[in-house]
Order: sequence, then structure tokens, then C-alpha cells
Amino acid sequence: MRDYIITVNSTVDMPKEWLAERGVPVIPLKYTMEGKTYTDMEGLTPKEFFGKLREGKMSVTSQVNPEEAKEMLEPFVKEGKDVLHLSFSSGLSGTANSMRMAAEELSEEYPERKILAVDTLCACMGEGLLLHKALQLKAAGKTMEEVAQWVEENKLHICHNVTVDDLHHLHRGGRISKATAVLGSMVQIKPIIHVDNEGRLQVIGKERGRKKSLNKIVDMAAEQAKGWENDLVLITHGDCIEEAEYVAGRVREKLGVDHILINNIGTVIGSHTGPGVVAVFCMGEKR
Repeated sequence: MRDYIITVNSTVDMPKEWLAERGVPVIPLKYTMEGKTYTDMEGLTPKEFFGKLREGKMSVTSQVNPEEAKEMLEPFVKEGKDVLHLSFSSGLSGTANSMRMAAEELSEEYPERKILAVDTLCACMGEGLLLHKALQLKAAGKTMEEVAQWVEENKLHICHNVTVDDLHHLHRGGRISKATAVLGSMVQIKPIIHVDNEGRLQVIGKERGRKKSLNKIVDMAAEQAKGWENDLVLITHGDCIEEAEYVAGRVREKLGVDHILINNIGTVIGSHTGPGVVAVFCMGEKR
């Protein structure tokens, strides 16, 4: 079998140690805060980053451009490896298109190698769950083409169930109106969000109060996961570990899954969700 590696964008939001143990190279996005540009997964710690957001500081994110994408993929190609890249959703960033362009250029320059870039239509640890499955298939001896085909056929079975604590970050990102943000914050309305089949964030419901919103995203995951084998459920949070652990307990109870991985949301995704976000990712029949 031809030697290949699987690469991802930093928006995968999996622990750095987890990625390093599995030999997964990361192509990072960047963000700018207080006039300084940082690389996602590096620089500010989650405590520092979310502390600044809570103080009212703004974080502006930037996508990977085609030149950066090519520069980071080319060394693996020169080593004689084929590359399968799992891209951050095209519904949320132009990064997927940059990765595709880079893959096409490298394929022309190195015709003996295969470079594939798949638009996952996933975000955050939804990308992480898709990566987890892809790595399992690779370890089982599947070829790069077989893994890429499985990803294409199953990416819309990756369910993203999200709630946020502060509506103002969604307003800044153009997801809701200013009036909705102000009114919703006054009456403790917590939006329920998912990533749709176009890979975009959509507000699909609301709950009155934090505990109800946390319970709701678990209930949604439990319904989606019926009939599906979930060997791993992922939970992310924006510097609110106690609530993430509460959600994990509910996941064990409602989904019967013991293997749960909790990690802080990354700084790029967190720039748009704000502190206090909690999300559950699982495989299911439909999003």
C-alpha cells in the first residue's frame, strides 16, 4: 500500500498531545487580538484568551491562504508521501478552497504523488471525530482513496450540537440581530445551534436558562445516535469545564457511551462562539 498521511486544520480542536501521538500534522488558522496575530493552538492559553474575550476584547480570525497551504503540505510530498487533507468546513471559511487549490497545484507539480483535500463540512471537534474515524480506517489497512471515500459518504453523519452562553458573540458574527442578542441576554435565552448539511452554523432553537440548554444538546445527540455505534463522543467547551463535565455525565447516562474526550474549544472557533460555549459531537443518522 502506498504510504500516506492524514493532515487537518487547527480548527479540529483536538488536544495537541492527541494529535502528536497519532502523527497528525496540523495546518493552522490565525487570529488577531489587541493588534497581535497568533497562531491557533499556540500563543494564548484558553484561560488567557477567554479572559480577554470576557473583558470585551475582540478577536478577528483569518483563513489559510493557498500559498500557506501549499507551503505546509509540500514537505510531506517531497518525502514521498501521499496526502489526505481533511479541511475545515467551506460553509464557515475559505480555508477549504485554499487547501483544494494547494492540492491541485501540488498534484500537477508532483504527478507521481496523490494529494486529496476533502471539504469535511464539519467544524471543531466534529472535524476531530471525522479524523478519529479516518485514522481507525488507516490503521485497519484502508488505502487513502478508501478513507477519502468513507469520509465523503459519512461526513454528514457527524452531528454538532451546540449551545452558547453569550449571544453577543453570535451577533458579531452575523448569526443573530443585535435586538435578539440584547433581549435574549436579558431573559436568559440560550440558543441551540447545529452545523447544517452545507457546513454552516444555524440557530435551530432556544431554551430558557443554562441547565435546560445543556440538557437539550445531550437529548439531541441521544436522538441522533439511535442505532449508531459511537465508540467515542467528543465534548468541547469555552473555559467552562464544570459544565462540560456535567454534559459528559448526561452523555454517559443517555447514550451509554463511556469513552468521552473533553477539550477546550480552540481560539479560532472560540473567537466566534465566545466563552461559555459547550458542544457535543457524535455520529448519527442526520444532523
